[in-house]
Amino acid sequence: MRRLSPVQQKVPCLFVTEVKEEPSPKRLGQPFLVVATDQVNPVASDAGVESALATEKLDGTCCYVTYYDGQPYLWARLDRKPTKLSDKRFKKYQHAHKSSKGFTWRVEEDFRTVPEAWIPAHGVKHLQGQPVPDNHGHIPGWVPVQTDSKQYRWHASTVDHEAGAALVLRPRSHGHGQGQGPDPLELALVPLVDLLEQTLELIGTNVNGNPYGMGTKKQPLHALVSHGSVMLPGPPPPQDLRGLSSWFQRSPEGRVEGIVWHCDDGSLVKIHRHHLGLGWPDGECSFGSRPVEVHVDATADRHDYRPPSGDLFASLSRLHGQRFGRLRDIRFDT
Repeated sequence: MRRLSPVQQKVPCLFVTEVKEEPSPKRLGQPFLVVATDQVNPVASDAGVESALATEKLDGTCCYVTYYDGQPYLWARLDRKPTKLSDKRFKKYQHAHKSSKGFTWRVEEDFRTVPEAWIPAHGVKHLQGQPVPDNHGHIPGWVPVQTDSKQYRWHASTVDHEAGAALVLRPRSHGHGQGQGPDPLELALVPLVDLLEQTLELIGTNVNGNPYGMGTKKQPLHALVSHGSVMLPGPPPPQDLRGLSSWFQRSPEGRVEGIVWHCDDGSLVKIHRHHLGLGWPDGECSFGSRPVEVHVDATADRHDYRPPSGDLFASLSRLHGQRFGRLRDIRFDT
């Protein structure tokens, strides 16, 4: 299977979108909705989305693996955002001009500070040595996940930088492609070097309300899923508004938060339920219902790893080789 593109920038919607002045069910406190029209986005058409590979859009938070201090390292998504005053000025301009085109940013003055180790995402444009904000007024970027970080504690629970290993959920077939049934999953220790320059989704107990039912409050469970690794089973989903809405509501394969299409030219295109006015989660999710086998041999020589008592890796290593009927059924002793 060809290597799929990482998620470094905001992914455009399959359809042209419009803004409705209604509270967002997805983002608390957001007084507007972004909804899809029935017009296909020209960006999607130009990228050849009709022949693209459809993968499941998972509901988590984005991560990235690249080097830090000379070793493969997990990075968390951290967009550099404007100050309140600058954001107000930006939105006032947008409202007056119906566009952000022509707005002038003063990055050093207008944007909040970020940690020294922060880096901009690939594809961020630069002007006179400074990163240029996108059309939403953000500068996408990454920050390394430190082991003792409270803010990124659930990111840190999925990785051991000293051992160079990460806890990854992936289809056991590593992606057969569409037209077959859903692949069983495996929860495995994967060398970080094998994940270099990939983006992944962190999912689990304390991420976005845990739609996949992973772990419990007393026994939290989090894992990383490489973007593009989870193919949608069955025939390719439709790409018209009415057909997609029906697919999400009536098809067993449609019990997902959304779809990301990987186009032949490397472009990405997405749709999620909220674009169509559909709720999420809606019943038991497809991904959380897949059978899973645990392959966490924390004493394997290739990882040179001996986990401390109480560590997530140690707890899962006691389940090494066990199979569970659903992802949400994994439980381990404390």
